[in-house]
Amino acid sequence: MSDSAPPPPPEFAAALESLRAATPRSELRVSEISAPASLAPWSVALAADLAPGRHAEDSDLGTGRFILLYDPDEPEPWGGRFRVVCFAQAPLETDIGIDPFLADVAWSWLTDALDSHGAAYVAASGTVTKILSTGYGELARQGDGAELELRASWTPLDAAIAPHVEGWSELLCMLAGLPPGSEGVTALPTRRRRRG
Repeated sequence: MSDSAPPPPPEFAAALESLRAATPRSELRVSEISAPASLAPWSVALAADLAPGRHAEDSDLGTGRFILLYDPDEPEPWGGRFRVVCFAQAPLETDIGIDPFLADVAWSWLTDALDSHGAAYVAASGTVTKILSTGYGELARQGDGAELELRASWTPLDAAIAPHVEGWSELLCMLAGLPPGSEGVTALPTRRRRRG
């Protein structure tokens, strides 16, 4: 028995080619990382981090993960052979973090970004979490802080995965307070307060 893995199905190979041809926003450092092996027969994962600004005193930072799963047996909950699972997180000003509409806005950024990049998908689902924190004791000088975290999944309708990666990269930059790269999307204020 050979130690080499079997070649991926042609449809997944085409999806890999499309994913690797994607053009994420230039503010991000994107790299391919190990994908979870237990979620699907074939998968690929990307990590992204917002690159610090060259001349900025204080960088607006964000991080994210993008995982493409492929199962030719079309698991019923997916509604197709592909499934994207993504994560995006960024710090916020505390006064923005308490906005009652923030979660709705963040979710609309995801769907707007996917739509504006031409991603064909169905069955989108996910959560938006606002995290508020206050430091005490040795951490008291950090003061108050806020963070926004979006976890989502959806089913791409074909192997054209580049628009999905580009939409995810747009979302990550928007969560970090960068101006939108797409028409018709409004950004949060870019002012961030560094804790500590």
